[in-house]
Formats: sequence, structure tokens, C-alpha cells
Amino acid sequence: MVRRKSSSALPFVLVLLLVVVGLGIAWLGVPILAEKSFGRPAENLTTFQKWSYSLQVLLHKKELITPLISTQSDVPFTIAQGASVSSVALGLEKKGLISNWVAFRYYVIYKGLDTQIKAGEFSLSPSMSAVEISEAIQSIYSEEVAFYIYPGWRAEEIAAALPSSGIEVSPEVFLSVVQNPINVNLPIELTGIPSLEGFLFPGDYIINRKISPENLALAFTQRFSESVTDEIKTNLQNNGLTFYQSIILASIVQRETFEDNERSLIASVFFNRLTDGMKLETDPTVQYALGYNEAWGGWWKTPLLVSDLSYQSSYNTYLIAGLPEQPISNPGVQSILAVATPETSPYYYFHARCDGSGTHIFSQTFEEHLSNACN
Repeated sequence: MVRRKSSSALPFVLVLLLVVVGLGIAWLGVPILAEKSFGRPAENLTTFQKWSYSLQVLLHKKELITPLISTQSDVPFTIAQGASVSSVALGLEKKGLISNWVAFRYYVIYKGLDTQIKAGEFSLSPSMSAVEISEAIQSIYSEEVAFYIYPGWRAEEIAAALPSSGIEVSPEVFLSVVQNPINVNLPIELTGIPSLEGFLFPGDYIINRKISPENLALAFTQRFSESVTDEIKTNLQNNGLTFYQSIILASIVQRETFEDNERSLIASVFFNRLTDGMKLETDPTVQYALGYNEAWGGWWKTPLLVSDLSYQSSYNTYLIAGLPEQPISNPGVQSILAVATPETSPYYYFHARCDGSGTHIFSQTFEEHLSNACN
């Protein structure tokens, strides 16, 4: 009689079954345990993200719920406007307020607090747990809030930043005031302008969160009037352009470079082209005309396609002669100064250098311009 050999596959099947059961328990159990310890996770997390962040907060539970010290001592802590959760977490660890910035970051994202970080001055203590600190930096309330306008932002970008700043002006209402400022008590030199685009001056502001849309626009335009001195205004009107046209050109110069020491030379190129009746052919005007780009996820499509240069718009300086009808961004003082006192140069062309430096190379002729192109 032949004996049957016992199946060697049985142990493997049992091990596999145990692994599957274990994974199932982990998949279901980890979020339950995390919720018992830390409350419900953020609704915007995907199923996998909820599980992943649940695991991380459980692994770092001791660091999250245990203060660094037991004695009370106040430590000032500043959160800048637009600060990321990672930079805030790193700052807290460097200040000796938490033991592990990565654990703090996991918890804040788990709870959905990463989208609610508020700028401001806080008094925190290492006797607080990381969980308590995360709650403390959500609870600040002040009648006045910090707001920052970046040089070169268009009005829509300023409007989009309002909700997260705490200013209680809706983006839509703010834009309607910008586009039709008849109820804004504007500085005298801005009286009668068709839009406030170009005159919402970049920089830091402290704004009452309950400010009216008209007074918010007024605050930005008053800063323009104060920062653009009478001497600058006089020079702007002695350069062959009207005051309004000069700001239009400054808004283009602002978008063409990040380097302040190039702005006067770039302005000279545009003045040379205008003087000789050439089209400006500047990409930022096309970007402004195209507006928000879903694929790029922003207002300034980069890079432009050749077909974009044919986009029909009164802003597209590849198609129109002279300047667009209004500013395309809100320029800083360096760009305005560049138009007020441009360099004298023989250049008619420029493009970005091929070394990734962000600086530009300038050319007198189109042939030279082409020869300087990147391979």
C-alpha cells in the first residue's frame, strides 16, 4: 500500500490566512484606535490617507500627548502669513515647545487643522502637549489681521488670499470694487481710473477683519499714493507716457523679471520698441489675457505655447500695437522706478539666460536675439 504524503502547502496556507486576517484587523482597527485617542480624522482625507495618518498618530501618541516639561513657562511664537504646516511644526520644535515636528505635522493633517493655521503672535508653553498647542494656534482672534500682497499679483490673486487671512470681505465683492471703484474715495491722482488693477500696492498690511470692501481697496491704493512719491510721479509723466500708461508698463516690467537690477534695462527695451512703433510682444500680457489655467493651477500659464501667442485679446501685445488697455499686475516700487527713470540702451530684445539663473540676456538685433537662444 502506498502512503500519501502529507500536504506541504498547508502551513503556507495557514500563514497566508493569518497574514490576511492580521492585515484586515490592522486596516479596520488602526483608524478605530486613533479615533478613540485623538477624535475623528479630517473629512477631506482619502480612505488610505485616513489609515496612514491614523497609524502615524498612534505611533507618535506619547510625543503628542506628553508635554516636554511640567512647569509653566511662556514662550512667544510667531506664525507668518501663509506659513506652511511644516514650517510651523519645525519652528515649534526649534523653540523647544514640542519634541517631534514630524509627529506634530502628522497630527495636524490628521485633524484637518493644516488648512486653518492662522497668522499671529502666540504665547505658548512647553508644559502644553503638542495636541494642546495645535488647538491653541487655531484659537487666536484679533480685530486686526496681517495681510500681504506680493509684487506682481493680479487682483484675482489678492482676492483669493482674503478668506484665509481672516479679512471678512468676499473675493467676489472685492473684485467688483476693483473693477468698478466709483464708491472708493481714491487719492486724487487716481480719480477716474477705470479699474484699481495696478494700484493695489504690494507689501505688508494690518487690516481690520471687518473692514468694508471699499475701505480695503482704499487702504491698498493709499499705500500706492504714499509710496509713489511726487518726484516719481513727475518722472512718470515726463517719460513720454501718461501716468496711467506708465503704470501699465510698470506692471509688465514687474512680471518680466525677479531681479530688481534688471528692471530699468527691461524698461528701456520696451521704450525703444514703443518709440520705433514695434509691438511689445511680451509674454506676461498673454498670460494675463489667458487668465486662470486649470492645468497649470494658477493665473500665469507657464510655459506658453506658440499657439497661445495668437490668443485674441486686447491685452495680447503680440497682436496689438502699443500698451494693453490697463495694468496686468500690481507692480512694486522698483518696477515703477524703472519706468520713471529707465536706462538708455540700444537693446530691443531680451530673453531668459539658459543657465537657470532667472536673469536675462539683451540683444540689439533680432538676429542676435535668435543666436542667443537656448539649444
